[in-house]
Order: sequence, then structure tokens, then C-alpha cells
Amino acid sequence: MLLKAELHCHIEGAASPELVIAQAKKYGADVSPYIRDGSFVWHDFTSFLAAYDFASDLFRTEEDYARLSEHYLTALARDGAIYSEFFTSPDHAIKAGLSPQAYTDALGEGILRARAKTGIEGRMIVTGVRHVGVDAIERAARFAARCGHPLVTGFGVAGDERIGDFEDYVRAFEIAREAGLGITVHAGELMGWESVQAALDHIKPSRIGHGVRAIENPDLVKRIADDGVVLECCPGSNVALGVFPSFAEHPFPALRKAGCKVTLNSDDPPYFRTSLKREYDIAAEHFGMSDEELLGVTRTAIEAAFVDRKTKQALLAKLKGR
Repeated sequence: MLLKAELHCHIEGAASPELVIAQAKKYGADVSPYIRDGSFVWHDFTSFLAAYDFASDLFRTEEDYARLSEHYLTALARDGAIYSEFFTSPDHAIKAGLSPQAYTDALGEGILRARAKTGIEGRMIVTGVRHVGVDAIERAARFAARCGHPLVTGFGVAGDERIGDFEDYVRAFEIAREAGLGITVHAGELMGWESVQAALDHIKPSRIGHGVRAIENPDLVKRIADDGVVLECCPGSNVALGVFPSFAEHPFPALRKAGCKVTLNSDDPPYFRTSLKREYDIAAEHFGMSDEELLGVTRTAIEAAFVDRKTKQALLAKLKGR
């Protein structure tokens, strides 16, 4: 089985419809507006966020969150993943009535359970949410910097790219960077190449979540390649959301050919009827990539991972063994 690694997945968005239905039964919620025939229902980015928030609100206790991360990472491992980083949201924790620390500890417990069962390594990237506001993003950064959880290794900003400016988030990222956390930021998905350039100019991340709209500016593509910034690409998500009309028009191959470091990721997998395995299958089928080239994508992800050197070396050794 081809070994895989993932750097870009929102843990609340990774809850399968089956798990969400089980949670809804637990809390007496009606899923019918959001789940039909075993699939999430939405028609644009705004309705996607509504479905996402509904499902997220069904995770309310520490055990709920531990179950969520264990469930997701165990499924990933079955498909050949040896490493996963997922985004967490203190704002979801607060909305659920948990402290960010209890929420993070619970997700960490799920990571440890999955590792004990399958051997998969997992880490957490704390995120602020753009459409919640600048103050909330800075609170998230301060939490990430001080929480002390050994599996929290990065900080990022996600949410609706149409809201806010990167220069507003500089202080939040300074807080995280000073604490030694890895830095990634969503850009170049809903918004154009300018958002990627602004992220590079103001935030200076080592990784960009999505970043694919950079293809609209050849000079920016060259800058990304020259600087070695890693792009967390999510082709299935991009096509599902209409960022690109088809896989034939997705820029993953062009970015790779231009020398950009690219990785494959599932984003919010059940919402886009995808999985990490399907993303690798898409790359093989639509981008013509061989198993050796796909293993190279896995290697790029592990080399870019926000993880300690010893763990990184152990993961790279697993790739060499194949």
C-alpha cells in the first residue's frame, strides 16, 4: 500500500456522516437539513459553512472529541497514512462549552489511541477563524503558545478568506512564531493570487493552505518555488467548491512542474466526498503521477511537517523501507 501523509485537514470537518448521525442521536438533533442519503448537503461556500457548523456543534464533551480524532486517524491509517496534522479551533471548543485546553487534551487523547492501535503519528495545528474576528485569532495564538501540549506543534488561520486582511493577523502569528510553533495560513482558495502574495508578505509562513490560485501570477509561482514554501493542495475540495471547474484544469501539475513543493490533502473530506486516499487516486488518474512520484509527495509532506526531528527521521525511514 502506498504510504501517505496529510498536512491539511480540519478535524471537525473530518467527522463522517455516520459519526455525525450517531452524535445527533445522542443529543436529539435533527440532521435532515444537512445530511441526506448518507452525505452532507450544501450548495455553496456559505451553506457548506452552515453544515460544517451544525455538525461541529454535535461534539460537546471531551470524550466526543477524543472519539472524533481517534475515528479519523484510525481510518487514515487503514488507507496507508503514517502521519497526519489536523487543524483545531478553540472557538469551536468555547461554543461547545469546553475550555480550549480540555478540548485540545481530548483530541490529543484520540491521537494517542489511534497511534496505539495503528502506529499513525498525529499532531495538531491550532487555528484562528477569520470570520470570527482579529481578537479571537490573537486569543487562539496565545492559547497555542501557552497550552504546553506536546502534540500542538503549529498555528494557522482558516475560515472565510473574503473577510479580513493578513496585515491584521501579524501580531497573532508573531505570538505563535515566538513560541516556536510552525506557521501555516489559508490563502489562494476562494480569493485570487493577491491573497497568497499578501500572506507571504505579511505572515511569512513556511506553508500555505491551498495556495493554488498563485497559478494566476507566474512571478508569484516562481517566488513560492524559490523560497521553498510548501503548498497544502486539496484538489478534491477545490473542484467540489468550484475553485476550478475540473481536475483537468486544476493547477497541481503546473505548480509541481514549476518547482513548487506540493502536497495532497483532504481538507474537510466527507463534505467533498473525498479522503486522503482519493486525493492520491486523483493525482494518479488525473495528473498522471506514478507511485514513485506520489511517494515523493508524501516525502515532501513529512519534510514539511511540524514535528520534532526524531519523529521526522523515523517517518522518513518508513518511506525508505518501501
